[in-house]
Amino acid sequence: MSTYAIIKTGGKQVKVEVDQAIYVEKLDVEAGAEVTFDQVVLVGGEKTVVGTPLVSGATVVGTVEKQGKQKKVVTYKYKPKKGSHRKQGHRQPYTKVVIKAINA
Repeated sequence: MSTYAIIKTGGKQVKVEVDQAIYVEKLDVEAGAEVTFDQVVLVGGEKTVVGTPLVSGATVVGTVEKQGKQKKVVTYKYKPKKGSHRKQGHRQPYTKVVIKAINA
């Protein structure tokens, strides 16, 4: 049974395992740098530890692989019979992180 953890980042909770690549909200870290997540909600595996609300002393370490933007999402609003329309596009920035270690 492999060790996994649930971390909080970018207002979301993400389940991570070692050597897994995850996409999170953009972090202000350069590509190739190491990032540490210290808000660990749960550590599972042989022995499960649930935080109240966080697991004390637990960290998850990963390296930033790249920064990027997701595919464009287009919103189009219009009012029929009025000749009024509005088109807007949005690309959400993300950070790709590869998990290296789970320290419980």
